Amino acid sequence: MGHGHAHGHGHPHGAAGGGRQGRALAVALAANAGYTLLQVVVGLLAGSVALLADAGHNLSDVLALGVALGAHALAARPAAGRHTFGFRRAEVLAALVNAVSIVAVAAVIAVEAVRRLDDPPDVPGAWLALVAAGGIVVNLGSAWLIHRAAGPGADLNMRASFLHLVGDAAASLGVLVAGLLVLGLGWDLADPVIALGIAVLVLVTAWGVLRDCVLVLLESAPAGVDPDEIGRALAGVAGVEEVHDLHVWSIASDFPALAAHVVVADGCDPRAVRRALARVLHDRFGITHTTLQVEGRPPRLLVPGDAPAHPPAGTG
Repeated sequence: MGHGHAHGHGHPHGAAGGGRQGRALAVALAANAGYTLLQVVVGLLAGSVALLADAGHNLSDVLALGVALGAHALAARPAAGRHTFGFRRAEVLAALVNAVSIVAVAAVIAVEAVRRLDDPPDVPGAWLALVAAGGIVVNLGSAWLIHRAAGPGADLNMRASFLHLVGDAAASLGVLVAGLLVLGLGWDLADPVIALGIAVLVLVTAWGVLRDCVLVLLESAPAGVDPDEIGRALAGVAGVEEVHDLHVWSIASDFPALAAHVVVADGCDPRAVRRALARVLHDRFGITHTTLQVEGRPPRLLVPGDAPAHPPAGTG
């Protein structure tokens, strides 16, 4: 019987790249937090639920950037003591809390917007348009900064931050349209109607994050990974007779792991088979953290009354 444990802990970026990405996240976080506070103040003074809705959406981005920055710092800490996987799941737990809070904010915004549909207040369209235009600049500028710092092959953490910022720019564009409609047409309903649209956008975004967090915490197979396909691929490696107790899960959103028992044919080198299995998992499925227990098939034990498979010569 042989036991193999093959794993990889390669960091997605070097020290210089990691520092550059951390600075980009910190700048984007500060810019968006300041802009969100401005939106809240102006939204309350102007009585604009659309502006407050966009502030709620930007709050989701601020929380996401904070999680990304925290996860970026924790990912650099080595595994030690009781934390044998390091602190990779901290980002999942924080994202789960953020997603739940974002859903609550979106629900409050939606209820307030529906209430104002019957009696829309007078909203200063100029303030809406001016603050929303600033939001487009802040969000697109932050998105560009993160995209440039991440470079090609950006990890999931940086890609998610980039997409959040682009989504915020789109929401600010919606508020800008509401302000122009109020200014040009005097259509006060534009404010609550667009607020409802932004609330739906926030809910859809939060739902995706919430679903992914729950799947990771339930140790489901990562998205796009079929355990049955992996089992067939491993069983097709030369010398493998059987694959069982196959488990595929995620330590974090971008950290898949696998464990399996593999039975090999008599005469095969368990170490060579394990190396071949690890290559298949890396090349075909992108899984580098694997625990593979490679063992020979146990001999068949005869019980009283069983006839031997091959009777001794000269009998009968």
